[in-house]
Amino acid sequence: MTLDKNFDPAAIETRWYEHWENKGLFRPERDDREPFTIVNPPPNVTGSLHIGHALDNTLQDIIIRHERLKGKDALWVVGMDHAGIATQMVVERQMNERQQKRTDFTREEFVEKVWEWKEESGGTITKQLRRLGCSMDWSNERFTMDEGMNEAVLKVFVDLYNDGLIYRDKRLVNWDPALKTAISDLEVETTDTKGSFWHFKYPLADGVTLDNGQNYIEVATTRPETMLADMAVAVHPSDERYKSVIGKEIEQPITGRRFKVVADEHADPELGSGAVKITPGHDFNDFEVGKRAGFAAGEMLNMLDGEANVCQTQDGLVPDEYIGLHRFKRDGVNGARELVVQQMKDLGFLIPHVSKNKDGEEVEHDAEPRTIATPFGDRGGVVIEPWLTDQWYVDAETLAQPAIKAVRDGDIEIVPKSWKKTWFNWMENIQPWCVSRQLWWGHRIPAWFDESGKIYVAMTEGEAQAQAGANVSLTRDPDVLDTWFSSALWPFGTLGWPEQTKDLERHYPNDLLISGFDILFFWDARMAMQGIQFMKEVPWKRLYLHGLVRAEDGSKMSKSKGNVVDPLGLIEQYGADALRFFMAAMESQGRDIKMDDKRVEGYRNFATKLWNASRFCETNGIGASKTLAAPEATLPVNRWIISEVVETQQALDKALTDLRFDAAANTIYHFTWDRFCDWYLELIKPLLQGNDANAADETRIVAGWVLDQIIVMLHPFMPFITEELWHSMGDRSYDLIVAKWPAPKAEIDKEAKAEVDWLIRLISATRTAKVELNIPPGTKMSAHVRDGNAALAERIKRQSSALDRVGRLERFSFDTAPDGATAQIVVDGATYVLPLAGAVDIDAEKARLNKALEASQKEAKSLSGRLGNPNFVEKAKPEAVEKARADLADKEAEAERLQAAISRLG
Repeated sequence: MTLDKNFDPAAIETRWYEHWENKGLFRPERDDREPFTIVNPPPNVTGSLHIGHALDNTLQDIIIRHERLKGKDALWVVGMDHAGIATQMVVERQMNERQQKRTDFTREEFVEKVWEWKEESGGTITKQLRRLGCSMDWSNERFTMDEGMNEAVLKVFVDLYNDGLIYRDKRLVNWDPALKTAISDLEVETTDTKGSFWHFKYPLADGVTLDNGQNYIEVATTRPETMLADMAVAVHPSDERYKSVIGKEIEQPITGRRFKVVADEHADPELGSGAVKITPGHDFNDFEVGKRAGFAAGEMLNMLDGEANVCQTQDGLVPDEYIGLHRFKRDGVNGARELVVQQMKDLGFLIPHVSKNKDGEEVEHDAEPRTIATPFGDRGGVVIEPWLTDQWYVDAETLAQPAIKAVRDGDIEIVPKSWKKTWFNWMENIQPWCVSRQLWWGHRIPAWFDESGKIYVAMTEGEAQAQAGANVSLTRDPDVLDTWFSSALWPFGTLGWPEQTKDLERHYPNDLLISGFDILFFWDARMAMQGIQFMKEVPWKRLYLHGLVRAEDGSKMSKSKGNVVDPLGLIEQYGADALRFFMAAMESQGRDIKMDDKRVEGYRNFATKLWNASRFCETNGIGASKTLAAPEATLPVNRWIISEVVETQQALDKALTDLRFDAAANTIYHFTWDRFCDWYLELIKPLLQGNDANAADETRIVAGWVLDQIIVMLHPFMPFITEELWHSMGDRSYDLIVAKWPAPKAEIDKEAKAEVDWLIRLISATRTAKVELNIPPGTKMSAHVRDGNAALAERIKRQSSALDRVGRLERFSFDTAPDGATAQIVVDGATYVLPLAGAVDIDAEKARLNKALEASQKEAKSLSGRLGNPNFVEKAKPEAVEKARADLADKEAEAERLQAAISRLG
């Protein structure tokens, strides 16, 4: 197969992916080999490939392809998450378009429609992962709601309940009034919004006053509507202003409810009045204060229903005019917030905010304008309400202890190590995990209630009925489990658990998990807890946490900013290989990645460079190698390149073992571009075109072997172009994806390395001198060697052809150079004097160089002066100061280079 003149990624990528998948090459039969296992974080069934997916999956694919090439039974588990909220929203949205709603159907009918949608439209992202080149085991693709996973989820719930590790409790949750369900912290997006800060008087009851005679306590809030459910006012126990009234009562003006002033360190004496109104049923901090004050969760007042409309509290003190109002203004209609403010104002309990207008006159306002960090549901799009409700909880504190120990003892290695501190901090302060959701799509909780509210938890309704007794009427809990509950079982549930399968025995624990740091707590930590609880072993031996892909300016990507990058668009423009290599080269441990289209384009150029190098080899009779080990070589240049392969393979293996993706990518990049393409192929041209047939034959064999090693080592990063080149260079008995990782079985030849590295330094220095002196690169020159020896003379003799053809140095002499202008180059202690007569107009060149030097020095002086000015450094934008520093360094380096060139002219 002859390579096309131009490299076109689109022409090869789909073809090769279909070939790999159809032949089952992502999971070859290797039951007798060492297993290596990773699981893919299951993307949402509703999802599309975003740039974060591209990074995460590229890194995983690099590792799994590398391990597969090393001959292991490499399993990359793939599947999708049922994405409870997102999927139900998609299907309900489609229903709305047909003037239908979920409640027009029974629960079973609706769930059936979701399954229909999943079969017809779900899983778009799996096609997109194929475009990226992900070599996953599609033949065993899993789904968090498939039959096997459903069995695993039910068993885990039942077993945890029976062990006292799952329980039902009344606590505050993040409630989404639009979706009418509890949601996780990950599904809450905090946004700065313009709001108000109101100050109110809360009158002390029974004629009590503060020490200063004041008969009220001042409180402030951004959510005045919540005073309908206030149950206390908190002050700091050491705050002298309020010590005398701790334990005394407040009478809330609107509800008439009486509650106490309590001492609690949550109140900060330095903030505002130092007093805080406490609404335990609608604020997470207040909930904890309420518990410390002695309120049981069942006693805490709830003033809102599931749609965030005001309902009556259990003490019946909310005035009738509030019942049914939304919590705040919506669709132009005032809500409870607005009515509370107006009534408190009318009653004389609003403390106005006073500001001054442009004329210096004082003006009163109902509230102080504030920018408020406001939580929104990422899907419902409305303000989240802390809501007191009965939910199911996992005792995360108990489950966390073995996971903490596993990291501390080294059973789980976290990379980078800097994330260990975060792991410990979160796990040691972990809160109960709310796992119930008020949805129809998902794993329905296997719990049944009798008429008295007693709970029966079982795998099936029949088992629950057996527990309750034949004549007891049971109703199943309508809630479903949090999506993260099922995905926490991914490392073992996907391998067949609770059945003791062969895959489970071979592939658990997994070897590695690659994950974004942003789901460390929501997924990674929970997998560790559940894996240890049910398998009695850690789920994976290593956890690699990568950063985020940010916009080019370092800001977070968001649709509202319009700076989101579509990875599929980049693939269309530059090819999947280029995008993958960019992700690897930019992935540095502990750092985020800044998106840069130019660098992606640069890696497309890298692929083109390799393509053209392969075409050169093809044209010159260089083809596929017949050996895994390095071929015999006598010529220094061939011994040198074999040594370079050995060093590259060792560095690459170490970098991948250490999960240093940037180092790995840069290792193979520089070997391919710098050593092989730029130098080796240039240095062997005289050998290929010379009269020494033995030298030419040896060189073709070595060059073919080296190209093979490049293709194999580059394959994990750039799978498509490498598979194409693998087959193009000659007949192969197997595909590259299942080829063998390099095993040169060769030593590093220090003598050959020294000689060829010297050759490269000499040619490079000659080229640099020509550039500095404005001598055309093709100009042939002679060199007079000073401070040389017999060994150097022999080296020059051996490399005379390369020095002439590549370095354009046609003659060498150990005699003194003739009088006149010369350029002098020092390499490894010897001086090479290059006569310039006839090569350059000395006077004109001196004038040009001096003029350029003067300009560079002038610019450097100007930049130095600007940077020496404190006003500029302190007041200019940081990027402007940084640019000035970089420009100064460039100009100083340029001046130094020009001065050296002038010195060479004498």
